[in-house]
Amino acid sequence: MARLMERYKAEIAPKLREEFSLSNVMMTPKLTKVVISMGVGQAAEEKGRMAAATADLATISGQKAEIRRAQKSVSNFKLRKGMDIGCRVTLRGKRMYEFVDRLVNAAIPRLRDFRGLDPRSFDGRGNFSMGISDQSIFPEINLDKMAFTQGMNVTFVTTARRDAQARSLLRMLGVPLRETVGEVD
Repeated sequence: MARLMERYKAEIAPKLREEFSLSNVMMTPKLTKVVISMGVGQAAEEKGRMAAATADLATISGQKAEIRRAQKSVSNFKLRKGMDIGCRVTLRGKRMYEFVDRLVNAAIPRLRDFRGLDPRSFDGRGNFSMGISDQSIFPEINLDKMAFTQGMNVTFVTTARRDAQARSLLRMLGVPLRETVGEVD
């Protein structure tokens, strides 16, 4: 079992139930899935770009990346329906907790001038999204073989009904959210 998953079951879940006065165990906020996505806009011009992006995403997540295709044609972007434009991975269970553990303890500390993640990046329903501008912060990526830098989005999907519950859950999991004055929900 993943280290963070064990910690959630043993320490974090009881603290959350106590903090929010939850009588039903099933109401305890938990992490359901983590979605990592890369938009590869230059895939049409550069032939090897999509393959390199999916390989990097598979290395980071430990799971094969799914290629996403354009739904519509947009002439201003030189985009035709069906063209490869990005890739994504949805992590659940043990892999999800292992990824969050690596993200929090190995990757985020490698960011330059990092002062915490923006706590306003919640969607109002308990989900949190963050952007990473460079995939090289992950220790799994070999910098010598990296062809280009590519950003990615990471979305934490929780069962929390309110942002305050999700914020508390993520902080207890170790996600470094920046402190704000007068947090409101």
